[in-house]
Amino acid sequence: MEYVYASLILYHAGREITEENVRKILEAAGVQVDEVRLKALVASLKEVNIEEAIKTAAMPVVAAPATTAATAAPAPSTEGKKEEEKKEEKKEEAPEESIEEGLSSLFGF
Repeated sequence: MEYVYASLILYHAGREITEENVRKILEAAGVQVDEVRLKALVASLKEVNIEEAIKTAAMPVVAAPATTAATAAPAPSTEGKKEEEKKEEKKEEAPEESIEEGLSSLFGF
């Protein structure tokens, strides 16, 4: 995993992902570099659009459908329904925002 992280650091810094650059990051972190893994990683990343891979991997989590109050109890007034809808909308927005904030703080985007 440290090889992938080193590659992401280079990508984010706008540097070319080469064996030498990845090796420097790993050695600076105190990781013993495995030449076979290093070569395999750099070779495989040459054909990958990292920006697109990050966008695809950061898919928002879809919230499970909430059970309606009508199935559990008698129907509330229309005001209660409006308030519930507003609360549900706020609850649905929070996970997507928190995921995006978490990823941006993790990778600095």
